[in-house]
Amino acid sequence: LAPGEGRPYDMGRIQAVFKADGEETRGGYSISEWWLEPNTTGPGAHHHDEDDVFYMLEGTMSFLVDDEWIDADKGAFVIAPGGTTHDFQNRGTVRAGFINISQPGNFEPSMPAIVDWFAEHPAGDAVD
Repeated sequence: LAPGEGRPYDMGRIQAVFKADGEETRGGYSISEWWLEPNTTGPGAHHHDEDDVFYMLEGTMSFLVDDEWIDADKGAFVIAPGGTTHDFQNRGTVRAGFINISQPGNFEPSMPAIVDWFAEHPAGDAVD
């Protein structure tokens, strides 16, 4: 795919573009690109069975892994193993983005419900 190509999902101050999911990977993994506007909260602390891998593309993001917040700059790598409580926020003053790899795949079918959730609960301002 060329830059910007994929299947987009708009969640207000958060945007995601899915590059590959279960159909392309036989359910093995999902790859998506996520962008958060400055000073934007993420989905809130949550957990699921899948492993989540985050690779920072631009800016700085704060990732919650278990009970610790980690600030990750461009090029940083963060992993939240399946079952681990995690979250992410852009606490900075510039747009920030990361690649998310979720293993196993089939994450994208959840996106319409996630988009609906953010429509009802818009991302707020991040706090330090």
